[in-house]
Amino acid sequence: MGARATVERETEIRACGGNEQYKHQRVLDGCAHAALVFEGDDAVGWCEYGPPDELPGVYHAKELAASGDPLPDYRLTCLFVDRRHRGRGVASAALRGALALIAQAGGGVVETYPRDAPGKTSASFLYNGVRPMFEKAGFAYVRPKGTKNCIMRLTVPQS
Repeated sequence: MGARATVERETEIRACGGNEQYKHQRVLDGCAHAALVFEGDDAVGWCEYGPPDELPGVYHAKELAASGDPLPDYRLTCLFVDRRHRGRGVASAALRGALALIAQAGGGVVETYPRDAPGKTSASFLYNGVRPMFEKAGFAYVRPKGTKNCIMRLTVPQS
């Protein structure tokens, strides 16, 4: 992996939770958006979302910029599920929650970058979820992003 790809990857990991101090500061600054899934008092998963200027650190950002596509109103950049709760629909619940919050905020075009590679993948690479989950939620495939992910979009109406 080249230096540029390493920096982009580190930025994306940081945006997805690899740096607790960074995430805490975003919450304090009032610019963190996420739908949380709880089991009792414990948050067991979330879906992070926000406008592109709040979440600029996506892998293959130059590819996205060079495409000429208009920026979405929102990006979904991170899905997290505690390993003890995987396989129980937590990611789908977090996604539904994020879409509901986006609808309450006025709706708009939502873009996401799920894994789109066949076969089994380590959970550490599934921070953007998988294509079938987004297809079930109504997202449309746009095109590949890199070699193992894709771009998907959905227009969420205002609620």
